[in-house]
Amino acid sequence: MDLLSKKAHAIAPYTAGEQFRDKQYVKLNTNENPYPPSPRVREALSALNAEELRLYPRPDAGLLRAAVARKEGVLPENVFCGNGSDEVLALSFPAFFDADGAGACFADITYSFYEVFAAFFGIPKKIVPLSSDFTLDLGAMRRQDCRGYYIANPNAPTGIGIGRAEMEAFVASVPEKLVVLDEAYMDFFGESCAPLTKRYANLLVVKTFSKSYSLAGIRCGYAVGNAALIGGLMRMKDCFNSYPVDAVAEAVCAAAVADGAYHAEAVRKVVSEREHLRAELVRRGFFVPESGANFLFAGRGARGGQELYEGLKARGVLVRYWKKPVLDDFVRITVGTREQDDALLEKLDELLTSE
Repeated sequence: MDLLSKKAHAIAPYTAGEQFRDKQYVKLNTNENPYPPSPRVREALSALNAEELRLYPRPDAGLLRAAVARKEGVLPENVFCGNGSDEVLALSFPAFFDADGAGACFADITYSFYEVFAAFFGIPKKIVPLSSDFTLDLGAMRRQDCRGYYIANPNAPTGIGIGRAEMEAFVASVPEKLVVLDEAYMDFFGESCAPLTKRYANLLVVKTFSKSYSLAGIRCGYAVGNAALIGGLMRMKDCFNSYPVDAVAEAVCAAAVADGAYHAEAVRKVVSEREHLRAELVRRGFFVPESGANFLFAGRGARGGQELYEGLKARGVLVRYWKKPVLDDFVRITVGTREQDDALLEKLDELLTSE
């Protein structure tokens, strides 16, 4: 007996990166930060009163909203917190787009969850191809007949970032349309548009604790924007899950965001290692765009994407590969520690010199 809906049968879900437990890998496929979270995270965990976990957390994640507001230079009413930036992005589709409206616009090569969310909520979509050099043509985006835009900046999986001045010009040019900037990797680029939310009512900036804060296991993200936009997300949240941020996540993330010095140093180390790894990949004949993220997009070398992925996996190194047009000649490589990256390069050299 088949009890699934037509949607459950038809929809193509998002495919997460592999999370193997059967053997030890050098794991460079899911953009996790190779460095531990702030020591204040451990302190926050130790200070938690386990007896209080019998109580529901605050539905508005007030403690964390206040901490994020201080960090971003806005008011708590301009912050929304959710169960990972994925949930924040998901809630934004029904909050700001209608099934019978002009729809959402995003790039053809970008975070693939946008297309999944559009399908899940029945929102029309407009797709804009990236340019041949993998940059996003904001002019082509602007010409689309749509209700709003989703722009990953820096983009995934290419890692290419758009500077704040160029991004502001785009936001200002479409005042009647929503611009959702997915800044999951922005801390490694340093051109956040979050301050611009105080000036532009049509701008929503979404961020995560998974990447630069080394808290992928906690599942927490947030949005910064005009109070009316935040109110729309709150309405959707309360139709789905009143308590998306649990008490542990709230305490841990508030502690992490308060430790600005540790966060800045962790970001600096990743950026430094990213430049080293990119130079080594280019030296081996790969095309690697300048990255503003904690990963590199490498391809057009002596081996195709699938051969690189399978050959490295067989040698104990995981990278990300998509068997899709344009992407199938590339792999995405998370920036690891120097030890991890040296292991990658060693196995890559073995693969490149093998028959």
